[in-house]
Amino acid sequence: MKYNLTHKTSYKYFEIVNNYHSLVCLKPKDIVGQVCSDFRLDITPKPKEIIERKDYFGNTVHYFSVHVPHQELTVLAKSTVLSLPKSYQLFPTITVEECRNQLSDDRSLKIEFLQYTTSSPFVYWDDEIRAFALSCLSDKMVLYEGVQQLCHKIFSEFKFVSNVTSIYTPIKTVLKERRGVCQDFSHLAIACLRSVGLAARYVSGYIETLPPPGKEKLQGSDASHAWISVYIPGSGWCDFDPTNNMIPQERHIITAYGRDYSDVAPLKGVIFSSGGHQLSVSVDVTPI
Repeated sequence: MKYNLTHKTSYKYFEIVNNYHSLVCLKPKDIVGQVCSDFRLDITPKPKEIIERKDYFGNTVHYFSVHVPHQELTVLAKSTVLSLPKSYQLFPTITVEECRNQLSDDRSLKIEFLQYTTSSPFVYWDDEIRAFALSCLSDKMVLYEGVQQLCHKIFSEFKFVSNVTSIYTPIKTVLKERRGVCQDFSHLAIACLRSVGLAARYVSGYIETLPPPGKEKLQGSDASHAWISVYIPGSGWCDFDPTNNMIPQERHIITAYGRDYSDVAPLKGVIFSSGGHQLSVSVDVTPI
């Protein structure tokens, strides 16, 4: 599938902002199975320059600063992406225990995936979260099947409800109240996987806004989406979408990888002002 992506973020400030500095992580990745053929970033007020670079995780980020007084800021990202069906060479006999042992005993793997096996700003766990994980990820369980069961458990036992959580809502609160959005479910799934010694990362991106005829609209399609990727020895990184209980395919468009949301937030900024602001975000993923 080929898509046009539009991601618009608007800030309206209650007081005059004199200086604003921001990092933008909105450009879709160029990887196997996905090609970003066009990307444009339009910012109002217009900065003097926009600097592009790669971050630690290989994601494309843009830096800009605005030094004129303003009370409204708009960041509009437009992309054209070709997305192909994803396929994995699976080794279904690898168990949770075997994978954990490889990650622990192989020094090169241990170093390479250390950031994806330990806690991070939004991903942490305790005995309760680990018990939730072990209901699907026992030692002798085939790893791929275990992750599928975990995603199905989250999908069936939790309710997708917009605006009931923020990115700062603790995982334990999500686990207790059994509701949240895609970021919450992804953080919970990653915490479960890391709690039993596995490597899991956070995937930021989009899913098609308008589904094909006869298909249901996917949860999370009205904003940026999030899902997870799990390292399986012999297969590499394999993606799973716990919010929709599915294996991501061409309708999933990848923007960035990280330990959790803190590494791949669409916009991170610092303002020099006082008072609050109103934020609005709109996303449109249109098949061409």
